[in-house]
Amino acid sequence: MAGTPGLLLLSILVCAVGQVSPYGAHWKPTWPAYRLPVVLPQSTLNLAKPHFGAEAKLEVSSSCGPQCHKGSPLPTYEEAKQYLSYETLYANGSRTETHVGIYVLRSGEGESSGKSRRKRQIYGYDSRFSIFGKDFLLNYPFSTSVKLSTGCTGTLVAEKHVLTAAHCIHDGKTYVKGTQKLRVGFLKPKFKDGGRGANDSSPAVPEKMKFQWIRVKRTHVPKGWIKGNANDIGMDYDYALLELKKPHKRKFMKIGVSPPAKQLPGGRIHFSGYDNDRPGNLVYRFCDVKDETYDLLYQQCDAQPGASGSGVYVRMWKRQQQKWERKIIGIFSGHQWVDMNGSPQDFNVAVRITPLKYAQICYWIKGNYLDCREG
Repeated sequence: MAGTPGLLLLSILVCAVGQVSPYGAHWKPTWPAYRLPVVLPQSTLNLAKPHFGAEAKLEVSSSCGPQCHKGSPLPTYEEAKQYLSYETLYANGSRTETHVGIYVLRSGEGESSGKSRRKRQIYGYDSRFSIFGKDFLLNYPFSTSVKLSTGCTGTLVAEKHVLTAAHCIHDGKTYVKGTQKLRVGFLKPKFKDGGRGANDSSPAVPEKMKFQWIRVKRTHVPKGWIKGNANDIGMDYDYALLELKKPHKRKFMKIGVSPPAKQLPGGRIHFSGYDNDRPGNLVYRFCDVKDETYDLLYQQCDAQPGASGSGVYVRMWKRQQQKWERKIIGIFSGHQWVDMNGSPQDFNVAVRITPLKYAQICYWIKGNYLDCREG
């Protein structure tokens, strides 16, 4: 591992290597190959048990829009280490803070193979689809969407891990009420004797489903969210990883580094969540990306509070395996009012999984950087 810190961070922030040009009759939207950094724990401190007094906020807002973010300087090496350091909360209420180091491997080294509270988040015609019936809800990719007991959505990204938004469990100052006994809900069919009721002749009537809950063993939240929530850096780090007490036994969706918007198939993203205005329903949507910064995707996917924490995904061609694969490339954060040339415009915002965030989240999941060399 090597590199001068300033040049090292710059190399991390640089684009993918070996990208395929999007031209030619047989071109497929292909997952880029990235030169990934390594984010490793350096030291861990025990912290006092936290207060669980924050009210759950099912969305976050910021007045710093695309141009504001694009005008901000990139973090220095030391700042990046601070933002990627993280806090871990355990089910018994204990808490630790882990400081990290950031490294770039030499080629071949270590390789093993503000407005009203009732914000508008529907843009024109409501283009969301409620997913009904166990044949859809229990099948991939919809089966990867889960509900948090704090009211948000999460996505299964490993056998025991759920990716969600940081604000679903932490308001930037302290943990949300109920986080110490945080649970994750999985939709399951509700088996009952008899028919489906008086309306069972109607194909539009959904089958009855219920949530089966699994307790969370521990959570990880980046210090970029905790330190930065009072200013606009916080939204860039609005993500958290939950580890369940037992495996969920469902197919999960892998995380991936977010390609530039122009490389996304059709320029679109997809996500499913438990929007508050459709209680008990899983709601799917897709839409075009309108703008992007290094850390955020700006779009106008129809969404309501409750969908926060949903995994934003795309389906692209995996050249090595010669197959199509969906990956989570971001986390839906919420609503944002943006000052566009003096007039307010609203967007929904997703946090992009950058190479650094990928390295961090993957290490949280795997516990071994050698398993995190491919994004």
